Amino acid sequence: MEEEIELIIDSAEEGMQNAIAHLRKQLLNIRAGKASPSMLGSVMVEYYGSQTPLNQVANVNAPDARTISIQPFEKGTIPNIEKGILLANLGFNPMNNGESVIISVPPLTEERRKQLVKQAKGEAEDAKIGVRNDRKTANNELKKAEVSEDLQKNAEAEVQELTDKYIAKIEEILEAKEKEIMTI
Repeated sequence: MEEEIELIIDSAEEGMQNAIAHLRKQLLNIRAGKASPSMLGSVMVEYYGSQTPLNQVANVNAPDARTISIQPFEKGTIPNIEKGILLANLGFNPMNNGESVIISVPPLTEERRKQLVKQAKGEAEDAKIGVRNDRKTANNELKKAEVSEDLQKNAEAEVQELTDKYIAKIEEILEAKEKEIMTI
């Protein structure tokens, strides 16, 4: 019986950890003013007739806080890389020097920073909803489990503790991202 309860709780915790991991991944896509290769993570490039992620056709790095440098493995792909960046609609204007593609990352305006914070809050809220759904699922499974009322109540309390812990972690991650976005 207790194994069944542990399994339900472990399953709920795993789901909550996945919500946190997803949140971190989503927040990486929200740029905070500093140039980062992850900003171009969604860029697809036409390469020999198929859509290929940018990082598979070129080295992408950020030599400084305002520049992203893209060094293609083949010079012939430069026009396709530029086209891919423009099609990704990231607000970047790529330039090339015949050898590589260079992107200047413009500083964010106050209005844009506020939009990005709002976007980050939305992602955090989605993660919280995921955590709460995991709690609900676990509690429903605990009700179906054929265990004593005391064991069920203790298990539900444990699930609630996990929920509170992960919600607090989401708040912490969001706070750090907000600070990063609003820092000029």
